[in-house]
Amino acid sequence: MNRVMIGVLLVALLALVGCQEEESVKSASMEKSYHFKLAETWPPNFPIFGEATKNLKKHVETMSNGRLTITIHSKNKHKAPLGIFDMVKSGQYEMGHSASYYWKGKDPNALYFTTMPFGMTAPEQYAWFYYGGGMDLMAKVYDKHGLLSFPGGNTGNQMGGWFQKEINSVDDLQGLKMRIPGFAGEVLAKLGAKPTNIPPGELFTALERRTIDALEWVGPSLDLRMGFHKIAPYYYTGWHEPGAELQFLVNQEKFAELPTDLQEILVSAMRLSAYDMYAQSYHESAVNLASIKAEYPDITIKTFPVPVIKAMREANSALLAERAAADPLAKEIIDSQAAYLQKVRAWTAISDQAYLNALSD
Repeated sequence: MNRVMIGVLLVALLALVGCQEEESVKSASMEKSYHFKLAETWPPNFPIFGEATKNLKKHVETMSNGRLTITIHSKNKHKAPLGIFDMVKSGQYEMGHSASYYWKGKDPNALYFTTMPFGMTAPEQYAWFYYGGGMDLMAKVYDKHGLLSFPGGNTGNQMGGWFQKEINSVDDLQGLKMRIPGFAGEVLAKLGAKPTNIPPGELFTALERRTIDALEWVGPSLDLRMGFHKIAPYYYTGWHEPGAELQFLVNQEKFAELPTDLQEILVSAMRLSAYDMYAQSYHESAVNLASIKAEYPDITIKTFPVPVIKAMREANSALLAERAAADPLAKEIIDSQAAYLQKVRAWTAISDQAYLNALSD
């Protein structure tokens, strides 16, 4: 056998060995199991929000055939309902479930990705996230923290809150102590209110003890079971969260350690769980609104007076202009949302809105 043939055989043999090693590594990766811990802001067995994380766990473990498992720790376990950002960033937890606007103290640009006053509805916002550049902008905010952020379930249009006294004018907002997070809290502060953020498990007690005068939570889907109607008879329609999107946070390094197929399974399961939460929230709001009308006739459902809404919109616009002028990334996000809202709302107006208007005689 000549030297050329020997060389060819050696190359072929090395290639075969290399393929076998690659297949061996791939096989080992396919057999290796991974475990993530997820910290959620919510109490144990919290309806709808907590069911989103349970659905995620179920979908991931089923689709991965048990190669990726998830343990969920509720706030009673980790004791830090508003500490999810730091716990996932540090790697203490691989994942978290919360809301992006809770982190405005960590990064002020995080608050734009939950919802914005007078902004997009849930379908409009999902379109912006996945097809209008929203995911890329969210990555710009979270990349520097070593985090990945994904939509985590939408509540739909939220109610404006429970009030112990009627709001008849802008003057009634002066000194009003209200639990309301995110940009909406800043809007009310500009109009003289005193917004605060309180974890879900403490809301009823704060309202009952008059630590706060009013609060917003979600809507009929969750509010009725919280008992707010027992101590605050005025229930106002929304303006501040037309499509409140929760959030799955993932530690980037931990995510990168997963094989590609498990990464895809996790991302797909998050998207499926988020959609299911939106559908469930919409259903529960319809069911519980019917209960309110039938069982609690003393609850007065009201809409804020036009001058109050006008003042809120003006304050919101002024704050957005201030943010955009002070921070280039904030301007990029604000401009993107405004441009997309103008485009998508035109379709909403001649589709859903026109249809509903045609039926209201």
